[in-house]
Amino acid sequence: MLKLRLSRGGTKKRPVYKVVVADSRFARDGRFIEKVGFFNPLLPKEKKERIGLEAERIKYWLGQGAQPTTRVARILGENELMPMPANGNNPQKAIPKKDRKKEGSDEAKKEEAPKAEAKKEEAPKAEAKKEEKK
Repeated sequence: MLKLRLSRGGTKKRPVYKVVVADSRFARDGRFIEKVGFFNPLLPKEKKERIGLEAERIKYWLGQGAQPTTRVARILGENELMPMPANGNNPQKAIPKKDRKKEGSDEAKKEEAPKAEAKKEEAPKAEAKKEEKK
C-alpha cells in the first residue's frame, strides 16, 4: 500500500521532514518512491518556508490510491490539497499519565467501585482471623 508520509532528516533535536510517497512496508527513513515536499516544524507557523509541497504530484499520487498519514493529512488540509481531516478526541491526553487511572473516565470509576467494595468485605474477615489467633 502506498503512503504519503513524513521521513525524518536533520540532526539530533533539530528535525526536518521530507514528505514522501513510500510503500508502507519500507522503513520510515528508508527507501521511498518520490519526494513531494518538506516540513520544518522548528519555524513559526506564519512563515511560508515552514512547508513546501508539490501540489500536482501530491494530487497525482492521491489519485493513484496513496493514503496520507494523519499528520500529512493535516498538512495537506491546511494547504487545501484535500479536505481537512476530522479532529481526534483524546481527553485522556490532557491528564498526566500517572493520574489517568485515578481520575479517568466513567468506566475506570465503575471498575474501581467493585474493587473497593471487595476490599471492604475482605477487611472484616482479616480482622476476624487475627482475633481467632489470639
